[in-house]
Amino acid sequence: MEKSNRFLTVSQVPQPLLDWYHKNARALPWRENTDPYRVWVSEIMLQQTRVAAVIPYFLRFMEQLPTVEALAAASEKQLLKLWEGLGYYSRARNLQKTAKIICSEYGGIFPERYENILSLPGIGPYTAGAIASISFGQPTPAVDGNVLRVISRLVDWDADLSGTTEKKQVAELLAAIYPEGQCGAFTQALMELGAIICIPGANPKCMECPLQYICSACESGTQSAFPVTAQKKPRKKEEKTVFLLRCKDKIALHRRLPGGLLSGLWEFPNTEGHLDSIAAKAWLTEQGLSVHTLAKRTPKKHIFTHIEWHMRCYYAECENENSDFVWVTEQALLEEFSLPTAFRKFMPAL
Repeated sequence: MEKSNRFLTVSQVPQPLLDWYHKNARALPWRENTDPYRVWVSEIMLQQTRVAAVIPYFLRFMEQLPTVEALAAASEKQLLKLWEGLGYYSRARNLQKTAKIICSEYGGIFPERYENILSLPGIGPYTAGAIASISFGQPTPAVDGNVLRVISRLVDWDADLSGTTEKKQVAELLAAIYPEGQCGAFTQALMELGAIICIPGANPKCMECPLQYICSACESGTQSAFPVTAQKKPRKKEEKTVFLLRCKDKIALHRRLPGGLLSGLWEFPNTEGHLDSIAAKAWLTEQGLSVHTLAKRTPKKHIFTHIEWHMRCYYAECENENSDFVWVTEQALLEEFSLPTAFRKFMPAL
């Protein structure tokens, strides 16, 4: 579709979409008001995470850290425990970096200008657009995968829109049709349509869509062809052996080094490769541990964005602690130490 025809089609979107949104919007806790702190935290949590999974995390986070000042002053242990299980822990660390900047440079008041928001750690064009439009009523689109899918289907946009330049083109197209006085609602309406109606795959709910009468893909039956995306590289597979070590009432933990995957987070002791029981005993001896029980536990798999971990697991009862690991009670493990999901999967085996 030509550029002028794209604009003509998209210019018809606002009113029917807003009418639909006001009638059908889900009641979500971050929509209770337009406080930029709440909008910001919710948008960071929602990155690559399902709405249903985020809701309890968001409520608990707001209960314990209700303001930007509270977030800036929180300990790393508290912050990571609140984030435990959400993954992509750099998001949490960037939240706190930004909170400290807002407190030190903006007097604790969230900046309103899109450019200032965009300059903060962990905030890209999508999140900055969401905050500026939802909280401050500015015509700044928040272009994510849901929005790209909606627009590409509407106007038969047959190019790969995942690149920065292409996303900027979509944002410019949308910015030109933002309805004055309803910028925040329009941003959320686009997100909502992509999340619950214009869903991925061959079976979007076109009969429930307020835009079906202007949608090129709906008319031609080509919904599954959009958005066009480049073929992803296969994930790298890595083998690991994880150890659940108990000495009396203490459990062994290890802290990962800074930098790289799961930087600086707590984990159960582990090593590269799949060890058989003889090699596992030898590894434990190398760690200075005497073991009187060693038993295999159910193996687990965990998928990161570009890597798969295939993890063999042993449970061991140790006669002594060593100084290379941190030994904590089960209560402390549950209440104080945050474990990434890859390792939390082994908790029932304890």
